[in-house]
Amino acid sequence: MFRAALFDLDGVVFDTEPQYSVFWGSQCRLYHPEHPGLEHEIKGSTLDQIFDRWWSGPLEAERETVMQRLNDFEAQMHYDYIEGLQDFLAVLRTQGVRTAIVTSSNRQKMDSVYRSRPELRLVFDEILTSEDFTESKPSPQCYLRAAQRLGVAPEDCVVFEDSFNGLRSGRAAGMYVVGLATTNTREAIAPLSDIQIDNYNNFNFWSEREVKGGSEGGVKGTILLLFP
Repeated sequence: MFRAALFDLDGVVFDTEPQYSVFWGSQCRLYHPEHPGLEHEIKGSTLDQIFDRWWSGPLEAERETVMQRLNDFEAQMHYDYIEGLQDFLAVLRTQGVRTAIVTSSNRQKMDSVYRSRPELRLVFDEILTSEDFTESKPSPQCYLRAAQRLGVAPEDCVVFEDSFNGLRSGRAAGMYVVGLATTNTREAIAPLSDIQIDNYNNFNFWSEREVKGGSEGGVKGTILLLFP
């Protein structure tokens, strides 16, 4: 069985993506009215990636303002769990599977999360934030570091992701990748994930992996899915 399960945060642990679409929609319309729908294009990007691409040059001076607005927004967000997650985590714990959150969010954002969900630090064995790695997704560094911290080999890990960059990160780390269709469609994330789910309701699995690799970098083997 997989020995560790690694979870992205937004769109994977919490159903926050619709709220971020509201925030970034307001900022993109303010600063980039010439690019309608930009808030959807930047989904799954880190804040640094967003700033480097869209708030550079003359707009660089506005980064601090946007950052403060984002901090204020995150402080009052609702952090509702993705359906079925809590039951799924309980099953993993009974099976001895270690768990970690691996997020590009910073510690200041996580302070807002902890105020809303103080139990989060007790539910997961480890929580890694942007301060814990130097390379952003799609680099595999964050997931490889999480595996190392949990004392588990990469091939014994399963990654749960919703964004394109996150899915690529898990795949580049040589891990089994479960794509959540919370931010993008099943069809869109299918090429970057080994299986796709809408949420964690009635989801469980046992893995008997035989070989790893392949031209697409996915994990090859036998995956038995159980739907109780």
